[in-house]
Amino acid sequence: MTDSNYNQLDNEIRFNWGRQEILEILNKPLIDLMWESQIVHRKFNKYNIQLASLFSVKTGGCEENCSYCSQSIYSTSEIKSHPQFQVEEVLKRAQIAKNEGADRFCMGWAWREIRDGKSFNAMIDMVRGVRDLGMEACVTAGMLTEDQACRLADAGLTAYNHNLDTSPEYYKNIITTRTYQDRLDTIKRVRNAGINVCCGGIIGLGETNCDRASLLEVLSNMNPHPESVPINLLVAIEGTGLEDNQEIDSIEMIRMIATARILMPNSKIRLSAGREKLSKEAQILCFQCGANSIFYGDELLTTSNPSFQSDRKLLKEVGVSFNKDFDTCEKTLSSL
Repeated sequence: MTDSNYNQLDNEIRFNWGRQEILEILNKPLIDLMWESQIVHRKFNKYNIQLASLFSVKTGGCEENCSYCSQSIYSTSEIKSHPQFQVEEVLKRAQIAKNEGADRFCMGWAWREIRDGKSFNAMIDMVRGVRDLGMEACVTAGMLTEDQACRLADAGLTAYNHNLDTSPEYYKNIITTRTYQDRLDTIKRVRNAGINVCCGGIIGLGETNCDRASLLEVLSNMNPHPESVPINLLVAIEGTGLEDNQEIDSIEMIRMIATARILMPNSKIRLSAGREKLSKEAQILCFQCGANSIFYGDELLTTSNPSFQSDRKLLKEVGVSFNKDFDTCEKTLSSL
């Protein structure tokens, strides 16, 4: 890599990445890709890891047919559906997450779209309550209207998550009940309301490297880039359409993290679902290459996650900085 290339990566944030250009980065010799991403990461992020906690407020019964998801009504998985938790219960969970060291609380609803009424009013109260705790608040709840986005913004919502999942070309193989444009329109409404965008994808769906480059092209050409870019590794759940998908090599996750960091220097690149399947060494390489946020806690919606104790131990061993201002919470957890 020439000095001019280094300067370009080091100082310029671009919104015009081409697919072939991205594919060439994604396919670089791994040692070169890791080195280049680390240069960008050190320049823009200084190895600070944000700890985010994710809680399923309403589980199961979603009308979408996402083939990876156990919460879909089309799935035969043995997930235990749960109606929406009450505001007080959710805020109790948020307080526990804060005590454990998380400074971002993410709340998920298994909905195709947000509907006005009692449930949405409760969501607004939850957002306000989380913000009153001094935490960032993130919501993922499907599609939403412009008015709903504005109401969430007024409540103080930090970010709204709405992933693209995969490339525009491969998307129809994964979901048919909602279009790719539906997802882009939702992201636009979130952005127009002044809420930060959390938007990423999943690898291991059966997609090609070209599909991964295409997904990254869409994300990296958003102006501004999504403030948060979750990179998920498929957790193949029995009863879903992708239950027989083979696990992919952790090197592919490292490549995806590194490429995303090069393309979107200021974004939080979130090492998300599937992290439990990564070895300690693979996680360390992801941190080195650009991951600067993790979901923190024993469960992610309906899949398991490393325990917060093991995560704190790992982050201390790696030597990255994170929120160390936490209280012991075993008694609180055992009372739930």
